[in-house]
Amino acid sequence: MDTTLEEKISHLPFQPGVYQFKDTNGKIIYVGKAKKLRNRVRSYFQDSRHHTGKLHLLVTRVRDVEVIITDSEAEALILENNLIKEHQPRYNVALKDDKSYPYICLYPGERIRVFPTRSVVKDGSKYYGPYDHVGKMRNMLETIRKAFNLCTCACNPRSVDKGRGIPKWHSCFNEYFENCSGDLPEDIYKDKMNKVVRLLNGNTTSLIRELKEEMAIAAESLAFEEAAQLRDGIEALEKYSEKMKVMTNDDINRDVFAVYADREHNVGCGVLFKIREGKLIGRHNKVIRQIEDKTDEILLQAFVEDYYTGDTAGTEPEEVHLSHNFEDSGPLTDYLSEQVGRKVKLVEPKIGEKAQLVRMAESNARLLTGEYVLQKQKAEKDFIPHSVKSLKEDLFLDRLPRRIECFDNSNLMGSDPVASMVCFVDGQPRKSEYKRYNIKTVEGPDDFASMKEVLTRRYSRVMREKQHIPDLIVVDGGKGQLSSAVEALKEIGFFGQVPVVGLAKRLEEIFLPTNPDPIMIPKTSSSLKLMQRVRDEAHRFAITFHRDKRSKRTFSSELEQIPGIAAKTAQKLIKSFGSVKKIKEASLQELQSGAGNKTGEVIYNYFKKTN
Repeated sequence: MDTTLEEKISHLPFQPGVYQFKDTNGKIIYVGKAKKLRNRVRSYFQDSRHHTGKLHLLVTRVRDVEVIITDSEAEALILENNLIKEHQPRYNVALKDDKSYPYICLYPGERIRVFPTRSVVKDGSKYYGPYDHVGKMRNMLETIRKAFNLCTCACNPRSVDKGRGIPKWHSCFNEYFENCSGDLPEDIYKDKMNKVVRLLNGNTTSLIRELKEEMAIAAESLAFEEAAQLRDGIEALEKYSEKMKVMTNDDINRDVFAVYADREHNVGCGVLFKIREGKLIGRHNKVIRQIEDKTDEILLQAFVEDYYTGDTAGTEPEEVHLSHNFEDSGPLTDYLSEQVGRKVKLVEPKIGEKAQLVRMAESNARLLTGEYVLQKQKAEKDFIPHSVKSLKEDLFLDRLPRRIECFDNSNLMGSDPVASMVCFVDGQPRKSEYKRYNIKTVEGPDDFASMKEVLTRRYSRVMREKQHIPDLIVVDGGKGQLSSAVEALKEIGFFGQVPVVGLAKRLEEIFLPTNPDPIMIPKTSSSLKLMQRVRDEAHRFAITFHRDKRSKRTFSSELEQIPGIAAKTAQKLIKSFGSVKKIKEASLQELQSGAGNKTGEVIYNYFKKTN
């Protein structure tokens, strides 16, 4: 750590606030909040051994820190989120709406206006939503118009031409703006807008009950026209309420949050269910990016804090249910309690109806994440990475190696021989198409024969089942492994359909079947780095499979020492119970259920005697 930076950190206050890390150019790269600023900031630089990769990179780039002191952690929470939205720091979790959602806006002024919009502007307006479908927003606006006889069109003060005094683009000004707003007395208009706010917050039951009481009073007073208007309003509200999905059997207002992270594609999604009076009044979701090294708890906390400190939070709920508990929920709990005027708990329900709601939100988050990934892949379908284009030139290939399949062997002194195949598409691993092979025909540590067996089995099946063929085959090794691969492909009649190369690790040489001399690609080349990634992934996958197989064999050997237990039975038990330790700890009934009455009793008595 820089001496100047160290001295600056040592003089930071022990007060709550927000800290901003800056790089060499003075750009803000991370924003965080703290209960005690000096302790929190110092913790980043004290012991980097336990830092994740991204956090370690952040710390190495920090050249300056700037702090803002606040009166409480709750204030620090609001300030932190505002600064994140303003500066979009590189190392903070990035939350983004995946499309422009519709909102209902209440525009302040002498007479509050209610209208639809897709843009959130910080001008004092209150926003309700977002609505995941424009039809739901229009349904709500139509209910407001029918129930309270108010204008809900997009003709608002922002769209009025001040010179001519009429809307810039809409013709409903004369029909609604004057009639709905101008003719109503101030007190009546204000009362109607208060009811609109209650409706937007989901309080339909109490609102309908209140309107029915007003209708009864109007009827008794012989104000039949007013009673008829109230009756029409009640019908509109009841019709709207019937369409809302019932989620719980009580009238408690709840917010249910869940998050799902797709680590493979480095993206996630947060989902909120807004439940008012037991009914689902809306769903809100945001795409979460830059999730490397972030736990699900951190991602969820960022999503929840972003929502409640934003302009679209609406009325705070009585209960907040979470799919994961936060590491530090204190600042948000204090903030919500201040807003509501009573204690608001953030809980992770485990069982019952509440847990089911959380699981439903998680399922939605998983579905939306998958949809986002598919849309992104579709948009990038025609995008080809530079490394793939460079590899085509460096290996003199006829076509782009968009799909690469790489093979590697693993064994220990000839025991438990296995092989792996990994697949890369457009420079990225396609893990769903990885393959693992048990070597069947080779005795002892013979890498060449093992490679020949695996390629024979793989591409015989590809031809037989007419599967998608790769653009490039890579084998881990030099001339010997490559010769075995070529021999296998020739024997099955597949040689020549796909180029095949060998990558030797010692000097990172690439061998081609038609060239006795290796190709040396510059160490800094993106194409060589791609080949290394593919080779290293195949090696990792093979080693992992080999260790798993050896471990299971070791466990099975221990069980096979029991008289009457064959290798097949031992493997079956390991697969069923998971480990020898669990078999030792199992009851007689569990063992008999998994292995049969007689065998289960033998195993139980053996371990009982051993213990």
